[in-house]
Amino acid sequence: MNERSTANFLLLIMVIPLVFYILHILSFIFIPLFFSMFIALLFLPLMRWLQRKKLPTTLSILTIVALITTIIYAGSLLIKISFNEIMSADSDFFEVAKHKLLALVSSVEEFLGIERLANESFISHYVDSANLVGNIAPTLEVVSGTITTTLMTVFFVVLFLAGSINFQDVMHTVLFKQKYSSVKTFRKIEKDIIKFIWVKFVISFFTGVGFTLACLAFDVSFPVFWGMFAFLINFVQMVGSIVSVILLSLFAMVELDPTGTLLFFILIIIGVQVLMGSILEPIFLGKTFSINVITVLVMLMLWGFIWGVPGLVMAIPITVFVKIVLEQFPGTQVIAQLLSGE
Repeated sequence: MNERSTANFLLLIMVIPLVFYILHILSFIFIPLFFSMFIALLFLPLMRWLQRKKLPTTLSILTIVALITTIIYAGSLLIKISFNEIMSADSDFFEVAKHKLLALVSSVEEFLGIERLANESFISHYVDSANLVGNIAPTLEVVSGTITTTLMTVFFVVLFLAGSINFQDVMHTVLFKQKYSSVKTFRKIEKDIIKFIWVKFVISFFTGVGFTLACLAFDVSFPVFWGMFAFLINFVQMVGSIVSVILLSLFAMVELDPTGTLLFFILIIIGVQVLMGSILEPIFLGKTFSINVITVLVMLMLWGFIWGVPGLVMAIPITVFVKIVLEQFPGTQVIAQLLSGE
């Protein structure tokens, strides 16, 4: 029995890296597939409600797709407003920003012992102008990849909602021998993922509102842009909040007095992040989503390495999903407890 257990363990050790490798090379399929799974779970209660109202399946799916399209359109309008903010900015602002940036870079270079030629500009030293044209092709590739991923995600969402991809049946076939167990686990995954996404959305939304109001109160430029940025990057657990504070603080150095006003502004945006991310979010999520800091960092690095930015966004929902599945088996409950830090 022990030899069999050892063989199974060694087989698992060999299979796991292979699975991650497949997830990486086939990311163009798995990224939209996982995104669509979480989106479909989010709108599944609405789908059931529409069907209880005797609305045909096709019409129900079209209603949900229209709702998703409206949300995307509203987001694009905010992005357009942010872009217009930046484009309509006073040219003096960019001149001041340039001088302060160069002064900051010079201070950092002096501290690190980096030397530039007397007549060499900052741009020519750090940016290879010969490769600027060559960077256009990768940029276009990213844009086309984003459009393809979006279309595939919508396609998979429709398949999930229509029942063509039945996640509950997949769990029953692959993981669970008893139908009851698969139904029970699916309901828990559905409930917890929906709760996580909605809480994260609301917390991120009010974080963005807080950043926008702080920028307006201190007369920092591009308040809508910074609110949008804080909202979007907050979906990257823990790291996103740190990045948003650092970048906005550096940006505010251009316009605010560094002796007092800047420090007060930084304390305000840190307070917004602490209130939303460290106090309210854990209260609303509860112990079900208690994942220790080490697990969060490891999962962010793992999924970020495998799938890039989409991996960073989906790292915690995937971890919650895995944790719930592991809790259903006596032999893997210890791993689930390690993930949660219990």
